[in-house]
Amino acid sequence: MSSTQVYKVYIKATPQKIWDAITTPEWTSRYGYRGANHMDLRPGGEFRGMSNEGMIAAGAPELGVDGEIVEVDAPFRLVQTWRMLMDPNNVPEGFTRLTYQLKEGKDGVTSLTVTHEIGDEAGLAEMLAGDLEDMGAGGGWPWILSDLKSLLETGVAMAG
Repeated sequence: MSSTQVYKVYIKATPQKIWDAITTPEWTSRYGYRGANHMDLRPGGEFRGMSNEGMIAAGAPELGVDGEIVEVDAPFRLVQTWRMLMDPNNVPEGFTRLTYQLKEGKDGVTSLTVTHEIGDEAGLAEMLAGDLEDMGAGGGWPWILSDLKSLLETGVAMAG
């Protein structure tokens, strides 16, 4: 059974500010799992999501996720492939498809919809949904997007 996860959050920020927070290592290292993401923002460009220092100290590889940029329509749409490298059991599952869609609304509020087409890998789906948080795998997309919202709206991430 193929799995697709969709998350939508409303953030009081411009699409450009959210885009920058999603696509630049200066921002991605400040929320979620605190790993710097490096993106060559052109079709065929490389995506590299680095593990943070704590993850590396716990035995994770330096490169935590990788992929390729598929589509760029800054600051409204980004499509990329995405492959988990931190757990060797997930690597053979290959690449998934990740889409960020931003839509400017009223009163300075932008909706951000993240669609992650995972495929048939149940363990990865559970981790990305945050279902393995109690086992130390983190809160997945709900955690990342909540932390992104907190950081952009208050200037402070939820936790260090």
